[in-house]
Amino acid sequence: MALTDVAIRKAKPGPKPLKLSDGGGMHLLITPVGGKLWRLKYRIDGREKLLAIGAYPEISLGEARRRREEAREMIALGKDPSREKRRDKLRSRIQAADTFKAISDEFCQKRRRDGQKGWAPATATRSEYLLSLVCGSIGHLPIGEIEPMDVLTAIRRIEGKGKLESARRSLQLAGAVFRYAVATARLASDPTRDLRGALTAPTVAHYGAITDPKKVGELLRAIDDYEGSGITKLALQIAPHVFVRPGELRHAEWGEIDLDGALWIIPAGKMKMRKPHHVPLSRQTVELFRQVRAVTGPTGYVFPSVRTRARPMSENTINAGLRRLGYATDEMTAHGFRAMASTLLNESGKWNPDAIERALAHGDTDKVRAAYHRGAHWDERVAMAQWWSDYLDQLRKGGDVVRIADWNDG
Repeated sequence: MALTDVAIRKAKPGPKPLKLSDGGGMHLLITPVGGKLWRLKYRIDGREKLLAIGAYPEISLGEARRRREEAREMIALGKDPSREKRRDKLRSRIQAADTFKAISDEFCQKRRRDGQKGWAPATATRSEYLLSLVCGSIGHLPIGEIEPMDVLTAIRRIEGKGKLESARRSLQLAGAVFRYAVATARLASDPTRDLRGALTAPTVAHYGAITDPKKVGELLRAIDDYEGSGITKLALQIAPHVFVRPGELRHAEWGEIDLDGALWIIPAGKMKMRKPHHVPLSRQTVELFRQVRAVTGPTGYVFPSVRTRARPMSENTINAGLRRLGYATDEMTAHGFRAMASTLLNESGKWNPDAIERALAHGDTDKVRAAYHRGAHWDERVAMAQWWSDYLDQLRKGGDVVRIADWNDG
């Protein structure tokens, strides 16, 4: 006879467990201490088994019957409901542990170790920072429960502070984390896929760079008169000669630099294109590095942090030095030394554009062509490095500066 809610409420415990049948193999077990537990007896693969459905009244009579029918459907399909229940619990525990922050951290660790495609240290630091902005809102949520609106709300908080480019990049990185979760079978689909176009497009701002020869000379003289930290001054003096990316300069280590051989080899792990980069050093650059070495060498970072030699100088140090010299962000930046060199070297007409591109460590999608250029332009790059430093010296002198097209180093 089927049970009723009235009969269940009136049922009293006895000295022994009592079973009240509801049909279909399901009964209510009343324990001596008063517990009322739903149980389903069934057979699968010739074996009798018992499924715990839940406790009354948390699981009502109607809900217990619904779960009984679900279990019977599984049995009809050859599935064991007890085994499926255990799997669901395990899946729930895994999903609860797979928060957005946990998977974001895992994704970042993978990208740091991704061989030639791995993030450079500066890229990793920046990406982890941008993801931390998103984690402030959704980091604690299981990744499988995050909906597009949750992500959009998190990104809009960044956008609302006027950080339009950070918001755009954070959304891109969050999408990469979600796609990583999909690829590792912890998520069905990327909730950011429909958010494209939802953010305000940032205005593209180019790095401030001085490319007028006369103003370059003024900048070089200003750097020579810099009155701040001596190491910062030397970094500012070296930057225009080598014109590497700011992160590559501040992460330079003495083990990478051969002053006797006038060569700096930047490892692939520190390069944006994930390939080692050879930088020929002019006589002037070698001398400047020797001055730094007397202070920070012979091991560790060439430009260590003022707080600890275990870390490189801050990414803001060179830009802060330029601001101290009176140059605004739209006038000159640490990255601007690359634009300065690219512009003036190309305008000189003396050097093959491919040699200039190799000096700037720009990527080449044609692997055969890239391999050819690495070897074919080395001698030219060595000569170009010395010519460039000599030309900078002429600009520094100021009074007798000639047009670059007319400059001849003899």
